[in-house]
Amino acid sequence: MYKAFFGLVSNPLNLSPDPAFLYRSPHHEEALANLIYGVQSRKGFIVLTGEVGTGKTTMLECLRDHLDSHRIPFAFVFNSRLTPDQFFEMVAYDLELPCQRTSKTEVLIALNNMLLERTNQGRTTALIVDEAQNLDWDVLEEIRLLGNLENRRGKLLQIILAGQPEFQDKLEQTEYRQLRQRIALRCNLRPFNLAETGEYIATRLARSGMRTQKVFPSEVLAAIHHRTRGIPRLINSVCDNLLLTAFAMESRVATLEMLDEVSRDLQLDFTSALATA
Repeated sequence: MYKAFFGLVSNPLNLSPDPAFLYRSPHHEEALANLIYGVQSRKGFIVLTGEVGTGKTTMLECLRDHLDSHRIPFAFVFNSRLTPDQFFEMVAYDLELPCQRTSKTEVLIALNNMLLERTNQGRTTALIVDEAQNLDWDVLEEIRLLGNLENRRGKLLQIILAGQPEFQDKLEQTEYRQLRQRIALRCNLRPFNLAETGEYIATRLARSGMRTQKVFPSEVLAAIHHRTRGIPRLINSVCDNLLLTAFAMESRVATLEMLDEVSRDLQLDFTSALATA
């Protein structure tokens, strides 16, 4: 609704994980580099963690784009509430394995044959699992055993496990020690600091047509950062609502009063910016 008013050509603050709007903060850049390096170097197990809304799924989308561009086949498990049989069925479907996909035995034989063939050609294959903190023990154990597929040159299957901080806590439990010891790389996404929050907002607006960010004054940016705790998903939601509010009030600039109203509507826990400014 507000795009024409602010001279935007697209919605800059969608909540969907669009790699085109990736803001390459130093730690996001490092995380993506580690994911790509881990796959290319056949490190085996790679773990990506981060608080809700910090951009894990966007990182995985960027990784998927990279794998597609390099013709590296991968299975992507996006629903982690699975039984072992359902897990193997999803893997077989994504990798288009020539087998009876409801049979674990046939899936494993077909997967092993495919991985050996690709490895002999100097190529690799990946498995990406999102929301890994929800995986049951028996599914995680099956994933660990897939990591045993290897030859002298490295792991045949590169496995990326992405999850919330609770996944790290799960891995510290005694029953997961064998999986924990196999993890070659760990990446953690943290919330933005104040400067990164401002750069993040300006970057998204610029990619939607606003070359110079003039909607959010410095005091509003500081309040946005404080109330969202630097979490990208919350930043998007707050700024989207702020732009809509400013449009409704025919204002080219967002104010602290508008932010207070938006914060109440979104039920953010905050102290009025007017009282603390």
